[in-house]
Amino acid sequence: MSKDQPTQLRSIAREIFDASLVAVDAREVTRKAIRVEGNRIRIGQTILDATKPIYVLSLGKASMAMAEALSETLGERITNGIITGPQPQRLSANWQVFSGGHPLPNADSLNAASAAFQLLDKANDEHAVVIFAVSGGGSAMIEWPSSSAISLDDLREANRILVACGATIAEINAVRRAFSAVKGGKLAARAPKAEIVTLLISDTNHGDEVSIASGPSLPSRDTRAAEEIVAKFQLEGKLPRTIIEAIRESEEQIRTPSIRESHYVLAENQTALDTALARATSLGFRTICADEISEQPITEGCELLIQRLAKEPAPVCLISGGEFACTVRGDGRGGRNLETVLRCALSIAGQSEHIVVLSAGTDGIDGNSPAAGAVADETTLSRAKSLGLEVSTFLERSDSFGFFERLGAAIITGPTATNVRDVRVILKVAAD
Repeated sequence: MSKDQPTQLRSIAREIFDASLVAVDAREVTRKAIRVEGNRIRIGQTILDATKPIYVLSLGKASMAMAEALSETLGERITNGIITGPQPQRLSANWQVFSGGHPLPNADSLNAASAAFQLLDKANDEHAVVIFAVSGGGSAMIEWPSSSAISLDDLREANRILVACGATIAEINAVRRAFSAVKGGKLAARAPKAEIVTLLISDTNHGDEVSIASGPSLPSRDTRAAEEIVAKFQLEGKLPRTIIEAIRESEEQIRTPSIRESHYVLAENQTALDTALARATSLGFRTICADEISEQPITEGCELLIQRLAKEPAPVCLISGGEFACTVRGDGRGGRNLETVLRCALSIAGQSEHIVVLSAGTDGIDGNSPAAGAVADETTLSRAKSLGLEVSTFLERSDSFGFFERLGAAIITGPTATNVRDVRVILKVAAD
């Protein structure tokens, strides 16, 4: 490769990111996880009786891809299935489909929960097999309030406030569970007599699978009080009154999974990062995975990335994952990945070395923008100034997409039907 061309480095960074997407293809990893052996179905170490009724609940951003894989593998063995996610399609007559909302629940989110209650009640009566196919984004795509006083508008407003307040996903989930009748394992608890297997595409930290889609089938082990988190982020005067009342009345109950329950993570952020590291190595870079830079507030996270890069001699590829906490300040279009690249562009401007920063979400959607993320190099700021673009204005308005759209540097993949958090790729090579 030619090391003195920023355009080539941007192309290489995109190649590394694209390789990570292939590794976490939800349909493929789900298909590979299941083996049919006569009247038995093997998923990991779990052996299921294929002569029993089999029910499927697939939810989240990868819901359609996972449901397709299950339908292809199990076929008519599936008695009934439910899909709730972005733009679902009916697979056959025995599947119900719902266009659950994201990032805010909608009417179909409630309809999906109601249908799931009926399906699970039936599965419980029949001592059936239930397969949960759960992926990130599912928190809003299936929902039912813990109190009849909570309206859909209340649910939407609560979620809008929570995702924009700067809290971590664990903190957000702790509050969500307090006013939900499905989260924290409450959905699976409706079928204690069924055999339950959960397949997971993880958008949370390794080992924190109970947080994926707020854990509809896995009981929470998190005992932090929702009221403490509400106080921490000063949300009591912002959240709807019915939500506050439900939080005050809630009692977190830790349910122990039965021996008839199992779960398997099919793909996670580390899957994407390992693949990115391998591709970068094959392209001739010395690679570093900055595991410690993952969930910081975005300003701190960007500073740590640049500081870590400065310590490394070129050529090097620095890989980082997770999700920075990004507070929404204005009415623009953007998200944490676009803002990460914009903030890093400020730090690398005019560097004598060639540096490229790419940050993108594996789901293909960053915040309220149509982009997955963006890519920048040491010339980005000078090119922006020539167009009259002032970085501080875009940051103040949370309009990082508007900035990179003008420069033609936004990464547009469209929805990827998977979701394993973000991938950040930083390349540095010496100037000639």
